[in-house]
Amino acid sequence: MLKTSAYETVIRFDLAHTLAGQGRYWTTAYLLDGLLIDSGCAFTARELVKVLEGTSLTRIVNTHTHEDHIGGNGPLQRQRANLEILAHPLAIPVLADPRREQPLQPYRRLFWGWPEPSRASPLLDEAWIQTEHFRFQVLHTPGHSSDHICLYVPEQGWLFTGDLFVGGWERALREGYDIWQIIASLKRVAAMPATVMFPGSARIRENPKEELESKIAYLEEFGNKVLELHHKGWDVDAIVRALCGKPMLIEIVTWGNFARRHLVLSYLGKYGNKEK
Repeated sequence: MLKTSAYETVIRFDLAHTLAGQGRYWTTAYLLDGLLIDSGCAFTARELVKVLEGTSLTRIVNTHTHEDHIGGNGPLQRQRANLEILAHPLAIPVLADPRREQPLQPYRRLFWGWPEPSRASPLLDEAWIQTEHFRFQVLHTPGHSSDHICLYVPEQGWLFTGDLFVGGWERALREGYDIWQIIASLKRVAAMPATVMFPGSARIRENPKEELESKIAYLEEFGNKVLELHHKGWDVDAIVRALCGKPMLIEIVTWGNFARRHLVLSYLGKYGNKEK
């Protein structure tokens, strides 16, 4: 399933695998000035290729290598021999061989599918990407994944955040995420004088600084509560019950891969590293 909309000169594609007649777990891609930011999942690749026919697409930038953001890479690159794909240096081997480098749990295969391989070149932190009308600054923003980046367009004040910011207040986290790195990365992008924020899903935000700072404050306050209870001798399960509320449907759907417990463990894991 694919939906198209526009914000000024930015074309937005909302993409999701259709299950039981509805799109499930949407991801967003953006097209401007021949540059595509992310490419949806494998199940929506055919629709994306079709809607991009006739456009002057010359580059794809992947904000990270999770399968719902790279699924159109391979089909688009096969169709366009000169299509350049750019991503974090750590993303290059994953894009080249997703099945080997990024095994997927059953729920991920169901919702997003296996991406095809693609050839990509690395983007260094604070590098610039120049298109005909825009300059994009690359910001390495790890936490959601080790290979996550954001893009900032200073002249327009546009900030493309991938999955670093998608809204909401976390009560759970996927295994392997680093909550302290997420907070540090949010602080980095919040320092940018952004006028519009384009997230990897959810609605576009104008003047996003207040919302970014609110999210940072929430995550830090939550983390401080976790650490306080940990210092009092509470175990992880007791902290989860006290701070994270009732069990969540997503914990069942993901077989515990995305869970309240992983949020608490991420706070404690990073804290443990600081203590060493």
